[in-house]
Amino acid sequence: MTMTFSLNTRSHSEIGLVRKNNQDSGYVSATMLAVADGMGGAAAGDLASTVAIDHISAADAHREGEDMLTTLAGAVAAANDDLADLVAWDASLDGMGTTFCGAMFSGTQLGLVHIGDSRAYLLRNGQLSRLTHDHSWVQSLIDEGRITPQEAAVHPHRSLLLKVLNGQAQHSPDASLVDVRRGDRLLFCSDGLCGLVDDETIKRLLTRPDPNEALSRLVDAAHRAGGKDNITIIVSDVVAQDDELDAVEGTVIGAAATTRIPRHESTTEIPTTSERPAHAADHPSRQVLFDSEAEESMRYAPIAKSARQRFRSWLVVLVCIAAVLVATILGARAYLRSQYYVGTSGENVAIYQGVPEKLLWMDLHSVVEDSDIRVADLPRDYRNRVESSIQVPSVESGRATLGELRIGEQYCRAVRDQRARSTNMTPSAPATPPASPSASATVAPSAAPSASSTPTSEAQLPQVQAGDCP
Repeated sequence: MTMTFSLNTRSHSEIGLVRKNNQDSGYVSATMLAVADGMGGAAAGDLASTVAIDHISAADAHREGEDMLTTLAGAVAAANDDLADLVAWDASLDGMGTTFCGAMFSGTQLGLVHIGDSRAYLLRNGQLSRLTHDHSWVQSLIDEGRITPQEAAVHPHRSLLLKVLNGQAQHSPDASLVDVRRGDRLLFCSDGLCGLVDDETIKRLLTRPDPNEALSRLVDAAHRAGGKDNITIIVSDVVAQDDELDAVEGTVIGAAATTRIPRHESTTEIPTTSERPAHAADHPSRQVLFDSEAEESMRYAPIAKSARQRFRSWLVVLVCIAAVLVATILGARAYLRSQYYVGTSGENVAIYQGVPEKLLWMDLHSVVEDSDIRVADLPRDYRNRVESSIQVPSVESGRATLGELRIGEQYCRAVRDQRARSTNMTPSAPATPPASPSASATVAPSAAPSASSTPTSEAQLPQVQAGDCP
């Protein structure tokens, strides 16, 4: 027989040290954990997160397996529809949205649904793992191998999200089932914690035996990191089945505890979960109420927009396109600034920053250091490598590569001088070519420079023979 467990949960939501209001919302119960991070500033991020938690909490009930995902995803979709209705009713709300990270609990599994960059973590046997994957710009760059997680933590566009709940139907959440064990500890949080505090620190603080202390230490860590965003944290331990824990009623935290969803043309005013009668939780989802059949039909039919509304819609589209273009350009510039190579600059060799390509009429590179090494004087293989561009990880490595090229250039000059002198010698006194460059001109990838030496090159240039010289 499969053993079932209970959740022993602690939660906290606050404004933080900088923001003027809390746009985070959350919900905890014996069978559900959820965090929603609203966004939009004046465009009502607190309302967006409240709408999400209102629908999610209304769907709270015991479910198992795939039914958990179906129920939770359905509640998220209903919340997204409600956001679309609110924006259609009041254009000033256009731009509001919310992340969502929540799970239903069956006693043996989590049914996890996620969109945005709020996160769920699992601490098991001292090892911390993420249960969610951020829908953010910087995460996409990490996935493509263009930046590291460390670079993402300080990226100027780390807050840019690719998917949120904002009334747009194409933004569908991720969903998965997660088996749990007794002794597991779960963490659900907004980016007021995980956007400021690294995973290693989160792991160290989350391993505190007392869940109250773990929660307090995590909040303190977010404060020490600047407290620049709202902070919402849920810590929940998987423990042996306990009737008292299973009877714990649902609790709303953050903005959803005080924010009211306004009455508008499509819906009647709906109180927050904290104001809803206890029996309301028995209903798997809240039905949207309409003032008339005409309004109900309009919800599923195209709505004619005034010229001003059309202008505003196009303006929003253009602003979004511009934002994506700016983010792309800034990301590309950051990438180009991290790339270096050794190549030709007229008749000489130089170190470049960028890549040896062009975009339309624009060069994607610039010279950062010239040299007096002539391309024509290099050994044939060296010259071919330079003309094809030698990738190096840094300016220092580029200088080391120039040093190797200079050795080859000097060797070939000596070979040419020897050849010139040999033309005046008798056949009985053949010329002896100079010794080939030192083997130190070729550095294996595993070679490590001493602390006082110049960084070694990674060009792996071959040893030169007299026949290699022009």
